[in-house]
Amino acid sequence: MPTFTGKVALITGGTRGIGKAIALKLASDGADVAINYSRSKESADAAVAEIRALGVQSEAYQCDVGDRDAVFELVKQVGERFGRIDILVNSAARGLERPRAAIDSLPKHLKHTMDVNVFGPWFAAQAALKYMTEGGAIINLLSPGSDRYLPKYAPVGVSKGALESLTVYLAVELAPRGIRVNNVSAGLVEGTDGVRMLDGDMVDSYGAKIPAGRHVHPEDVAEAVAFLASPAASMIIGQTLLVDGGYSLLGTL
Repeated sequence: MPTFTGKVALITGGTRGIGKAIALKLASDGADVAINYSRSKESADAAVAEIRALGVQSEAYQCDVGDRDAVFELVKQVGERFGRIDILVNSAARGLERPRAAIDSLPKHLKHTMDVNVFGPWFAAQAALKYMTEGGAIINLLSPGSDRYLPKYAPVGVSKGALESLTVYLAVELAPRGIRVNNVSAGLVEGTDGVRMLDGDMVDSYGAKIPAGRHVHPEDVAEAVAFLASPAASMIIGQTLLVDGGYSLLGTL
């Protein structure tokens, strides 16, 4: 029997890139999957069709993850539709649509980035507790830019650093309930905004240094998320699993 048969997963930002890869991975392992989208219903409908083709149930819900009331309503709709939430993956993120250095960052952009990247996962975790029981898992997606300098990455990097800290507090508070909270931090992932913000020469230079010989794929991140959500990781609590092909071992940007 697939690992997640009978389980329900909610993935914010699950219509493209890493979020979609996670949705497809959990679905292929038997989970019913709810995904959230911000704007494109067309992309959401296409993702749902792919997920359902794997033989599981799936629905898409529009929601601005930076809006607390909207997040609570999203979780309520998923909980009432599926009856439970076993896995919450906080994949939705903002900030790279306007890459900026710390000294050039603007208040409105900073606030929206923090609302989506920090408070969205915070409120989603709070709301999900009504529908999550022992054995549940919450996985937050981080970035190496949370603890090292990356050019024009300040708003996202700082927000991910705050999310990493949030994971520590949630992990300790929820472990007695049998709910595990962990992070997956990915290096430069092909096909994502992190790649698109860099020029081609920089992407090629980065790739040439990766010990594994290639960039991370969205599916690599999805495999890590599935592991942390599975019973095999039952004693992994409040940790960060780094998926970067060994790049961080070199000590270079």
